[in-house]
Amino acid sequence: MTLLPRSAFGQTVLLIGVLLLINQVFSYLSVTYYFIKPNYEQINSLIASQVKTLYLHEAELADPQAKARLFQETGIAVLNQAQAEELGLNQARYYRFFSRELSAHLDGEADVRLSATEPYRIWVNPPQHEDLWIVLPMSGIGETEISPLTIYLLVIGILSVAGGWIFVRRLNRPLHALQHAAIEVGRGSFPEPLKEEGSTEMIEVTSAFNRMSKGIKQLEDDRALLTAGISHDLRTPLTRIRLATEMLPEDQDWIKEGIVNDIEDMNDIIDQFIDYVRQDQEEQREDADINDIICDAVHARNRSQENNVSLQLSHLPKIKIRRIALKRVIDNLMENAFRYGSRDIDISSGIDSKSKMLWFTIRDYGPGIPENQIETLFQPFTQGDKARGSLGSGLGLAIIKRIVDLHYGKIVLSNHHDGGLIAKVSIPINDITA
Repeated sequence: MTLLPRSAFGQTVLLIGVLLLINQVFSYLSVTYYFIKPNYEQINSLIASQVKTLYLHEAELADPQAKARLFQETGIAVLNQAQAEELGLNQARYYRFFSRELSAHLDGEADVRLSATEPYRIWVNPPQHEDLWIVLPMSGIGETEISPLTIYLLVIGILSVAGGWIFVRRLNRPLHALQHAAIEVGRGSFPEPLKEEGSTEMIEVTSAFNRMSKGIKQLEDDRALLTAGISHDLRTPLTRIRLATEMLPEDQDWIKEGIVNDIEDMNDIIDQFIDYVRQDQEEQREDADINDIICDAVHARNRSQENNVSLQLSHLPKIKIRRIALKRVIDNLMENAFRYGSRDIDISSGIDSKSKMLWFTIRDYGPGIPENQIETLFQPFTQGDKARGSLGSGLGLAIIKRIVDLHYGKIVLSNHHDGGLIAKVSIPINDITA
């Protein structure tokens, strides 16, 4: 498992964040070494000069009146350890950088501290007098949790990342809309034309997609109209043929029965064509229990004494589905199981809490299907002739797959390890509106 984002949005934000981080680091180092460090070195040099100047007048500073005049004129105080502690030495903060730089200027180990509260002072313990503290007033220096430079760089970084995030989100929003619309078109549903927004390239792609969707919808409408027209035109001569067979003499009933059976098969094929084109999109979703639909379908099938259905149904919650369409899925799968598998079939249902899917399976005890043919069975006009001797138009499983796709589910066919074919249909639990 990789920690790197896989989406274009995540990768773009990560790239912008990394580039900004590198920029902030280099900016921080550049400002530190080319601006802040020279200023601090200059301050240290001035402090060292003042301390050395005091050393030149060390004899005069032994006089308390001279110390008082020095403090009055410059604000510089020369204190012993006790006086320094009384004035707030213990509350001052030790600074290693100042101490190291000042030690180099004074040719010895110096201790430099800064007051944490007002009035701000610099405390210097020179190497020549370990029990002496020189206090210099310093304005504009205080202790903060984060330095102004750090705050500045942090704000700039946050604003830059936020700006990049808004830019990428604005760029990806049309892409997400395009993705969802493409999925809907792939399922046979045609959403409203997408709003053309974003960059010029994105507008052009969206416009091309809208034109493509409109063209596909027109083709689907023409195909539906053509199929409906052909179906209507075919049923008329079939009806005449059936009426003609009724006039055959009684000694030719065997001919009449064959013609009627052929007409019924042709009507079934015509109905499959209509069902395949219609896709059951007119039906509205409603709350229903899949187990109830299974029981209804099984009850209708059990009227035939030749069929035997074994049920193993688990408790399922109600979800929004197209009830009639899903009943057609169950009927078709049961019909295939009885016709091409065995007279005994097993139907079970359950729920997968991990993937949040409801599922039901229909298993027969027939010869099964070769593994290399299973993937192609859901294509229109494809039949597993070699394995199960199937007849018809080859649209049954294609219709089933379209209905399952309309429910955002999936159907899988597989050979059972103990023999027979098992069909598993999974449907999301989440309420997905079409």
